Amino acid sequence: MTSIWKIKIILLAVILAVTTMAGIQLYRHRHFQVPFLAGPGVTKVVSLSDYAKGLKGTMADTYVFFLEGKKEGGKALILGNTHSNEPAALLSSLIFLENAVMDKGTLIIIPQFNNSGSRSTRPGDGYPLYFDISTPWGKKTFRMGNRDASPVDQWPDPDVYIHYPDRMLLSFLDVRNTNRTWPGRADGPLMEQVTFGAMEIMKHENVDIAIDIHGAETMFPVTNCIVAPDKSMRIATMTSLIIKAKEGFESHVEPSPSKFRGLSHREIGDYCDTLPFLLEAPLPFLDQPTGPKTVDLLLDGKDPFLLSLSKKKKLFVPYDENGWPMANRVGQHCSVILELIRQYSRKKPDRAIKIQNVPRYADVIKNGVGFYFQDPLKKDKKNIYYN
Repeated sequence: MTSIWKIKIILLAVILAVTTMAGIQLYRHRHFQVPFLAGPGVTKVVSLSDYAKGLKGTMADTYVFFLEGKKEGGKALILGNTHSNEPAALLSSLIFLENAVMDKGTLIIIPQFNNSGSRSTRPGDGYPLYFDISTPWGKKTFRMGNRDASPVDQWPDPDVYIHYPDRMLLSFLDVRNTNRTWPGRADGPLMEQVTFGAMEIMKHENVDIAIDIHGAETMFPVTNCIVAPDKSMRIATMTSLIIKAKEGFESHVEPSPSKFRGLSHREIGDYCDTLPFLLEAPLPFLDQPTGPKTVDLLLDGKDPFLLSLSKKKKLFVPYDENGWPMANRVGQHCSVILELIRQYSRKKPDRAIKIQNVPRYADVIKNGVGFYFQDPLKKDKKNIYYN
């Protein structure tokens, strides 16, 4: 055997070894189970496939948690991880899931709305596979997800995504983006079935208010805000003003564009009676001109390149040496959600929704996100749901 052939065989063996190792890591990530702990307020747990039958048995199916108060009232829906690379959404929804107790009305929570997207990440862009949140009892590990559903679950992508039912032409990737496939359809692509299932929940359960949680780049103008259509604008505006006055942080209001289709804050309001809101908190990890996409950057939001850009007034949010820590983002979401629901209840007292035991902005910053997560080893197994 010539030396050239030996080199080729060695290179082939190295390639096969690296490919196998990478494949094993991605397989483990896809099947890594995160425990969702049903708190004292949870009264019922179902699956999204109960409302969209085509999701049954797929990685797009996900848990839907109901927290029903003893007194009748209105109903609110919280959607976490529409984009699974914006993890403050998941963490915020889990704080509600594990702690909220309803005095009046019903809270419905879908913590992992794009379950498929949570099971793929972007290692080619240097994204981590996992991240840990420190708690009083140890560390809780989460999968780091992707913006779009995994192509393993929905493939192939079309050359152009033609939105249903408006037929707007969108990027081919948007067919796997659960904030471009609203209002969805029962027999459409898998992510259209996901949004269809959520629409069915809102219609069948008579949901009054829906809150879709997100994170956006500091260089993107639609960040640190509440996005709302005209029908939700008054409540969004009052919430923004109250938050600024009482809690000291900004969350300005952005109008939902009437001619850009597929968005939750547009289609929910147009296709059912529910009042939609979309929340954006600053997420430096998603900005392009940053250093390596590390877990530290994801959690503390500190980056020297963004700090330099901030000094040149190139960012749309305040930014200093403190970065934008996860606790700030999660605390902001908790306070804005609670205030939106409070403002709705003031406007519609006959459909009031009253929630207890959920921390606000200052509490989360003081105690940390993990302070509000329960130890699964001390929890009854019947109240643990792996997703």
